[in-house]
Amino acid sequence: MAVRLLYFAWVREAVGIGEEMLDPPPEAATLDALIDWLATLSAGHAAAFADRTRLRAAVDQHFVAMDAPVAGAREIAIFPPVTGG
Repeated sequence: MAVRLLYFAWVREAVGIGEEMLDPPPEAATLDALIDWLATLSAGHAAAFADRTRLRAAVDQHFVAMDAPVAGAREIAIFPPVTGG
């Protein structure tokens, strides 16, 4: 099932696009596994997902940990940690 991937800030710049619709393989069942798979798609994806300690994510608009399941998700957003005051 296709899922809408949204990329923000430097993640978007590294990947080269702000969003894409993809049909991940069944083994990409958690956010960690999905990011492993995404990193294989292009040099930009590999650069964006090389250090996942610098990433945060939301599945269907809910913040989640990197080991969260993604089966059935309609939208996954990946972005850097938010800072500011």
